[in-house]
Formats: sequence, C-alpha cells, structure tokens
Amino acid sequence: MSITSSAVLVELNISVWTASKLDKGATEIVLSSNQASKGSAEVRKNLLAGTNKRKDIADYAAMCRLYHSTTTMSWANKGPRLLPTSLFMGYKQRMNTFQSNYGVLTQGLYDCYEDLIDLAKHHMGTLFDSNDYPSIDELKSKFGFCLRFSPLPESGDFRLDIPNQEMQELTKQYEEDFGTRLKDAMREPWDRLHKTLVGMSEKLTDVQGDEETKRRYHDTFVTNAQGLCEMLTHLNITKDPKLEEARRALELTMVGVDIDSIKESPDVRSSVKSKVDDILKRFDW
Repeated sequence: MSITSSAVLVELNISVWTASKLDKGATEIVLSSNQASKGSAEVRKNLLAGTNKRKDIADYAAMCRLYHSTTTMSWANKGPRLLPTSLFMGYKQRMNTFQSNYGVLTQGLYDCYEDLIDLAKHHMGTLFDSNDYPSIDELKSKFGFCLRFSPLPESGDFRLDIPNQEMQELTKQYEEDFGTRLKDAMREPWDRLHKTLVGMSEKLTDVQGDEETKRRYHDTFVTNAQGLCEMLTHLNITKDPKLEEARRALELTMVGVDIDSIKESPDVRSSVKSKVDDILKRFDW
C-alpha cells in the first residue's frame, strides 16, 4: 500500500561542544607515578569546570533527541527517520519550541563565555591552559540545531541519461531497498510494544515474602502503557491489523487500572499480568 501520504522523512542534527581536552602531560605523570603502561589511563580536562551551563545544554539536547526517536521510526542506519503525518503538526510545534529554547541556552553560554573561562582557571589549577579554548566564533560553530523534512518517495525517480537496462536495475534496487526499510521501520512499533509487555509482566510477578512490592511501582507503570497505546495509533502507518489488535488489547487491559490498585491489590496485579501474558502468547513477535 502507498504510504507516501502517511509519513515524511525527518532528520535531526544537534551538535554540542564537549568542552573536554586530553592533557598529555598530566596523563604521562599519572602513568609514570603508577608504573602503568601507555594506554592504561588518560587525563581529560573539563574546560568549563565550575559550571553546569554546557552540561545543561547537552542534557537538553539529549531530551530533544529522545523525543525525536520516540515520535519517529528508523528508516536508514543513520540520518532521516520516518514521521507519521498524523504527528507532523504536534512534532513540528514541539521541535520549534525545542529549537528556540536551545538557542536561548547556547546564547546564555556565549554571553558569559569569558567569565566561565576565568571560573575554570580558578578550579583547574595548573591544568588550565588558555590555548585549549576556542574563540567565541569557533565556539558558536560547535553548537547547532538543524531539522530537515523531506517527502517519502514510493518508487525510484532516476532522471539520468543512462541505458534502459541500467535504469531498470536502479529502479528495482531502489524499490527492494524501499521495501526492506519499510519492513524494518514497521518492526519498531512491534518491538516497542513487546518490550513494554515483557517489562510489565516481569514487574507484575509477585515474589513470596517480598515486602517491597509497593516501591516497585511508579505512576509511569500505567502512564507509559497508556502513552504507548496512543503513540501506536500514529506509528502504524501501514494499518497493520495485527498490530492494531495487539495495541487495542493492551489499551483494554489498562482500562480502569490505576497505580494505587496495582500497588495495593495482589488480585489486580494478577489479573493485569494474566491479560498481558495472554497478549504476549497471542501474537508472533
């Protein structure tokens, strides 16, 4: 079936300066003082010691990447991922906000960069070397937030002046590759569902004499399952009836279930586990 109107390709690239530098001199001292051979250890300097500003940017970038990977499906080994068009507007609005916030965080670093170098000098002692630090223009080139969208072509469109036989081979190769990538992409929703179900089943298994039962459950035990059910309605871009059946089974399992009843009632845990295990047995994962 055609999916060119059901999904687009999106590529997210976020770069963050590591602010890390190998100190060869300090490394040699450590190796020598410990009678260790070369390669046994190394000393890496945190060039922004004394502040979390760079780390805050790195953590924010990681959160953006997590949202991106959760909302999309793999398409190539690296680069573009598959985004269902039903999620496009929400995804784009969220990413616009992420990009704006990322700009605010990086600008905050640029504005006080010289002060942060002075602070690092205070913390690093003799490890400090002013030559380790890039200029402000170089620094800015080490941060970036780029989002690219492209349409998902269904068949090869090779506008090349080559013999017909070679053209047919290119087109066949592309279509085979397209089919493989689509199959791999649609494996991902199944894998996410399977991983969630297995995790739920394991957690719902009561252990005789276990007094830590309540502590094993958090609100996310319920909300993660519910959120996955919602997400799978979008990720099932090929309208796989089996995937929808499995998704619906988990959705029905979670109806009326709350975290308090999971914590307090062995009967509720047993009932939910039984339904979850039934889903695991019913489908060919």
